[in-house]
Amino acid sequence: MTRPPPGRRDRSPTVLLSQDELAEHVGALGRRIATDHPDGVVLVGVLKGALVFLADLARAIPDIDVEIDFLAISRYAPDSGRVRILMDLEADIEGRDVVLVEDMVDTGLTLAYLLRHLGERGPRSVDVCTLLDRPEISDVFVLGYGLHHADLYRNLPFVVTADRAVVAERPEAYVAALYGRETPDLRG
Repeated sequence: MTRPPPGRRDRSPTVLLSQDELAEHVGALGRRIATDHPDGVVLVGVLKGALVFLADLARAIPDIDVEIDFLAISRYAPDSGRVRILMDLEADIEGRDVVLVEDMVDTGLTLAYLLRHLGERGPRSVDVCTLLDRPEISDVFVLGYGLHHADLYRNLPFVVTADRAVVAERPEAYVAALYGRETPDLRG
């Protein structure tokens, strides 16, 4: 990925993961889940961010039974370090293999909370499948493929890096470029 020269901020988004790269990555994850859980699996998506990734992942898992369920959580309350479950599972996961599906793991605090929450229900195993891990992309802000800012950009079929300050000031700043209303520089 090309970085802007020191002192100059690059304000245009660039592709981090193209549609083809995502399809290849998700396919590999799906095959691995099938290999690791030959008796079937319950995919638990964390709403809303994991929805797009989970849908593609479920279709990429060959030759085993796949059940899908969801959790919804609150954002961290300021200065509390806590999240709450807003919507809980409907599926009974006792004695079953579960894969928690996340769009991105930032600090791991929410993930640890969710793993404890699921573990209390007596699953045979709980694994984690995440699209992105913050330490691998620590210096970039990403949008698309479920990742959002102000609920925009989730439906992009690729992941882009963007300028956080730009979207913080004007959330819709990249809409025209990323949805084909102008010609963006989308190398990838």
